[in-house]
Amino acid sequence: MCGIVGYTGPQSAITPIVEGLRRLEYRGYDSAGIALGTNNSLFVEKRAGKLANLEAALPANLPTVHSGIGHTRWATHGGPTDSNAHPHLDNEGKLAVIHNGIIENYSELRKELEARGHAFSSETDTESVAHLLSDLHKEHGGDLTAAMRAAVKRLRGSFTLLAIHADAPQTIVGVRRNSPLVAGIGKGENFLASDVAAFIDYTKRAVELGQDEVVTISPEAITICDLEGRAVALREYEITWDAAAAQKGGFTHFMLKEIFDQPKAIADTLIGRLSDNNQILLDELHMSDDEMRQIKRISVIACGTAYHAGMVAKYAIEKWAKIPVDVEIASEYRYRDPIIDKYCLVIAISQSGETMDLLMAVRHAKAAGARVLAVCNTNSSTIPRESDAVLYTHAGPEIAVASTKAFLTQIVAIYLIGLKLAQVRKQLTEKEVRDLYSQMLELPGKVEQILETIEPLRELTRKFVKNDTILFLGRGIEYPVALEGALKLKELAYIHAEGFAGGELKHGPIALIEEGTAVIAILPPADEHGLDEKMLSNIQEVKARGARVVVIAPEGAEVIGAEHIIRIPVTSSLFQPVLATVPLQVFAYEIAVARGTDVDQPRNLAKSVTVE
Repeated sequence: MCGIVGYTGPQSAITPIVEGLRRLEYRGYDSAGIALGTNNSLFVEKRAGKLANLEAALPANLPTVHSGIGHTRWATHGGPTDSNAHPHLDNEGKLAVIHNGIIENYSELRKELEARGHAFSSETDTESVAHLLSDLHKEHGGDLTAAMRAAVKRLRGSFTLLAIHADAPQTIVGVRRNSPLVAGIGKGENFLASDVAAFIDYTKRAVELGQDEVVTISPEAITICDLEGRAVALREYEITWDAAAAQKGGFTHFMLKEIFDQPKAIADTLIGRLSDNNQILLDELHMSDDEMRQIKRISVIACGTAYHAGMVAKYAIEKWAKIPVDVEIASEYRYRDPIIDKYCLVIAISQSGETMDLLMAVRHAKAAGARVLAVCNTNSSTIPRESDAVLYTHAGPEIAVASTKAFLTQIVAIYLIGLKLAQVRKQLTEKEVRDLYSQMLELPGKVEQILETIEPLRELTRKFVKNDTILFLGRGIEYPVALEGALKLKELAYIHAEGFAGGELKHGPIALIEEGTAVIAILPPADEHGLDEKMLSNIQEVKARGARVVVIAPEGAEVIGAEHIIRIPVTSSLFQPVLATVPLQVFAYEIAVARGTDVDQPRNLAKSVTVE
């Protein structure tokens, strides 16, 4: 969640640090601060609120400084105040620390440090690390790397830490445990950050950092060691997207740009996945055909929007591959003692690859003997690294906190996994696989078609701006879409919204319907199950009780009882979620804009949730 940036090199450090923090604003934050390594001392400034508050507090005559660290904080221990903002200092004001995550044993550390004479000035868990490092820095003869190694051995929790000391300000030391940190290699300058977006303007060369690895950067070098001081070889990789991809591209908000990015994102995720002889190509699974045939059960684990993608996955995989699929909220998974063995495939879905709830669930599944496959959008993030295999989506950077294109590409990636399993297990013929893949290749064009005709929907949306509650109805595979539509509205517009399975209306939720209640219903395509007829009956039920009903319906489908109809292109029932989701994204976006909320950075939310 928190944004972390470190820089050391020939240029004025304030520029890459503040620019880096600005690029990390999408993660969500409520305060910001910097520590710069001036001669034999540190210059520190920090402010609650947006980054602009910090910039306004910086003196006009700030001296040129060539190294420093910067931070945007999302409050956990202690409220969003100036004193709780990072960096935190030791009592001498010579050592500064910034931190992402949770120090679980901070309370006992604080008592120990206060007993040794340390005075605390904040409510945070982070400040205990600053004082601990200060003592250890002295014990290790001024070696900040050695002090960090010793400090980490004392800490419990999940964290990324960066530290700088006035005695050697050109050196910055960092460490990660269950929380993101990456190094950037420049020319005569080096970087540390919680996300490559922070330094992408300066270098495309990045270095992957592993669990409990301590990294030390100076203008000349990057070195990594483990907690025993043993050198670790640098694992360098190239960043494949550029700064322009993280810009709004002429759109008012990142979210709107990312909604319009979806046709390309889906196409990029699908490209090259079918061979000339009609075989689904997913070498990333690292599973032999025999191993795939031995799978007896699949557990999909995810959080938030990714959980809804997992619910869609259940319908597709069970339909095609005939394997039973459970879908579970990752934060609950390991606390119920799930039944796991080597014949269970666990699919972990995450946009960021750093979601702490999911990471802990992945480790639990692996320890129990399951094979774990990650579906992720962020290269070299923690969850893919700790999984047995990873299928990357190709959505490109998603900056807005509320997920859009990552969600649709997760669904598409899961479709590919389902087709691969079905093909290997002889549940689908080559012709059936080819036909289904061909239908998937039509999805980008159909999403484009929706977006080209979106203006009437934007106008319609404004009629619901003053509603305090909006309900969403779906049946079958459209039920997860209803849940996602409700979640988007909650996230962006702060409106009470709930998604229901249409058949559950009469079991309680219909009591919520009164004159003027807004209901958005998703009409399934006509198929052998007749769910479209069931949904039409649900529409009549709420209409008879005074609801204002908006129906998302395939072109040509007959709809009775709707106040408004939003048409989407015709596709098969299993693929319709990709299309039906798009109008709901636009609906939530437009209501949020009309209500004046912060669309890209909704209150209380963060892009990457790195604490449990």
